[in-house]
Amino acid sequence: MGLQKIITTYIPQGVFIVTSKMNDKINGMTAAWVSQVSFRPRLLAVAIAPQRYTYEFIKSSGLFCINTLSRDQIDLAKHFGFKSGRSVNKFENIPYTYSLNGCPVLKDAIAYFECHVVGECQAGDHMIVIGEVTDHQVLKEGVEPLIFKWDDFFGGVEG
Repeated sequence: MGLQKIITTYIPQGVFIVTSKMNDKINGMTAAWVSQVSFRPRLLAVAIAPQRYTYEFIKSSGLFCINTLSRDQIDLAKHFGFKSGRSVNKFENIPYTYSLNGCPVLKDAIAYFECHVVGECQAGDHMIVIGEVTDHQVLKEGVEPLIFKWDDFFGGVEG
């Protein structure tokens, strides 16, 4: 078993759609590296490769929204993870609304957390973007979240 598989097996992570806006455009991407990093203030962090289109949106607006997926939403995770918003409108035929400050919220998510960016730092090949929660809602009570598994969801570089 390679190190990446060991990490994702023994440090479980959820699967989320991170959304943002830039002027009148919206975009989103699938992410697994999301974490709470502070109680006071309530801070969440997401690790994003800087070449991702959604990162441009977050840098421009200073906002992002973490949409939590349920265990039966693998297809939605793949939809937002296997295409670039540079070439397709990922929100076409996807029901959504907006958070308090205008980030897209997936209507089928089980919860969302809108964040205002308060900092970021480089971590290897990703940027860790830290945001203070400015809006949130649980949309579906008692639903189990989707958990990332190296063998059956997305995969990546072994090493």
